Amino acid sequence: MGWTFLDPELLERSVAHRSWCAETAGARSNERLEFLGDAVLGLVVTDFLFRTYDTLPEGELAKVRASVVNAGVLAELATEIELGSFVLLGKGEGLSGGREKPSILADAMEAVIAAVYLDGGLDPAARLVLAVLERRIREQATGPGGQDYKTRLQELAARRCDQLPRYQVRHEGPDHSKRFFAVVSLRNEEYGAGEGRSKKAAEQAAAQVAWERLQGEASSASPDRGDRIGVGDA
Repeated sequence: MGWTFLDPELLERSVAHRSWCAETAGARSNERLEFLGDAVLGLVVTDFLFRTYDTLPEGELAKVRASVVNAGVLAELATEIELGSFVLLGKGEGLSGGREKPSILADAMEAVIAAVYLDGGLDPAARLVLAVLERRIREQATGPGGQDYKTRLQELAARRCDQLPRYQVRHEGPDHSKRFFAVVSLRNEEYGAGEGRSKKAAEQAAAQVAWERLQGEASSASPDRGDRIGVGDA
């Protein structure tokens, strides 16, 4: 992470899930750190957007921020740095695949950001956030709006299924005229397929199909369940 902790206990607490604490006397969970980390993350991303994109209106800035500050993206970042390998889980949670659950990974990512902030201040926390998020921020800022279905699907799937979408892509044709075909899966089931002249375009097309299907399932749920799973959050 580019930071050596002065207080290693902060780092240990940032990866301590409540299931671990229930089985470990005296252990403190990462839930309070998660709360702080969410605020630090939001501040760092907002500050970066404000200073870097001085021509973007407030509404577009908010869209870009929402596209990168969400549970789906945080879980993906945690997966990229293999944070799940270090999360402290209770036996039951560990056996049930807790190290791959987006909710646990996203919470741990926020808690780690908070731990760095408490240990070293805002500067090292900002460096950590931008090290893992700046590329995504710039990608979103080049064309903010509602057509990034991969991001929309990722966030909805993290909330509704506690899983991240998985993509498989193949291509056909010669190098100068390739056609790409993508399939996106959730819950070990194919949720959408699409094609395009690039891998990115094919994945976006498949993500749109899957997002519309998952959104439709959420809308057809009962009102009380719909409130819980976040209908309309995309």
